[in-house]
Amino acid sequence: MTINHRKTGWAAVAVSLLFSVLLTLNYVQMWKDDLIIPGPGVTEVKWLSDYEPSLRGTLGDTRVFVMEGKEPGATFLVLGGTHADEPAGWGAALILVEHCTVARGRVIVLPQCSNTGFTHNYPQEAHPQFISFPRPDGTKRTFRHGSRTGNSAEHWPDPEVFIQYPHKQKYSGEECRNPNRAYPGRPDGTFAERVAYGIQQLNRKEKVDMQIDLHEGQPEYPFINALSGHPRAQDLVSLAALEMQMYDLDIGAEVSPPSFRGLSNLEMGDMFPDLMAMTSETVNPTQGKIRGITDEFLPVDGIDAFYDRAAQLGYLFAPWEGGSPLKKRIGRNMQELQALCVALKEVTGKEIEFGRIPSYEDLMTNGVGYYFNPPPAEPADPGFRALPGVWRLFTQR
Repeated sequence: MTINHRKTGWAAVAVSLLFSVLLTLNYVQMWKDDLIIPGPGVTEVKWLSDYEPSLRGTLGDTRVFVMEGKEPGATFLVLGGTHADEPAGWGAALILVEHCTVARGRVIVLPQCSNTGFTHNYPQEAHPQFISFPRPDGTKRTFRHGSRTGNSAEHWPDPEVFIQYPHKQKYSGEECRNPNRAYPGRPDGTFAERVAYGIQQLNRKEKVDMQIDLHEGQPEYPFINALSGHPRAQDLVSLAALEMQMYDLDIGAEVSPPSFRGLSNLEMGDMFPDLMAMTSETVNPTQGKIRGITDEFLPVDGIDAFYDRAAQLGYLFAPWEGGSPLKKRIGRNMQELQALCVALKEVTGKEIEFGRIPSYEDLMTNGVGYYFNPPPAEPADPGFRALPGVWRLFTQR
């Protein structure tokens, strides 16, 4: 090998190392917790590890915000961020935490239910790592845009086939990292099952009356703009759908299929005989396969020329005029939460009453950033609260 060839080889190695370092530094930024600024409605902040201690110090631990009203009532559990690439779910949960108040009963909120899902994303899908929301004062709030599944560093290796516990339904191996296939969970199971077990323990300790798991789906998917409930919750789901129609918001009402195991609404509903458990879906073009350019604006603006054309051809399962902006999707979720509280009182006599909560029209008028608190003048670096399991092997004894 000539000297020139050696120099070229070493230069290529140096450039490769440089890019590796830069990409690694970029990747680890997603291990830092998002800044969440609790509003006046939050009366207590807990962690999921308070209910399942084995999660402490892992990426499975996540913040639990308790909002308790002055008047007694029912307990409502809101799960956002089960899939971290579905921002209408975690965005609505964050607005609850940062802006809303509760007058009667308790609302318990997990904005980032699958914290491990927020520590990585889908680069092969060209998904952005972060999305931002401008506020009226000119500042902005930025949050991680994560992944549908948990971080492989905590779950590695994926099996070829994931067998759901306890019903033994078979899924593809990657689904072992999907939190919404891991219920009811178990303390000695997979990492996702341990997180689901934490939710199970929260339900048990807090005696939850109603639970909603906020999701999103692609525009070409039939189950969107819909609410799916445990069979026991069907009257509540139907009444909530009627309540939504009073605001000109159509929503499908469906029963969680008993043959589709591992879902939060079905498994938690089966486990707790008094729990009204549901899952909802809004329309997210970032998740679809027809979309064009995927950048940090698509999850927020929800405008895509390819979906415009697909709508014209009748290929979509939801109205598409004006696209599907995040303020519309979060607005639907906020109106749905209020509709569920009305329906809960009608069906069970149990009451949850918000003191302050924006409506669908409020979100459409003001936008999402309006309901986030201003960032501190000098935000503290949140640092690395937890490291993925593979990294802990090399950094901890």
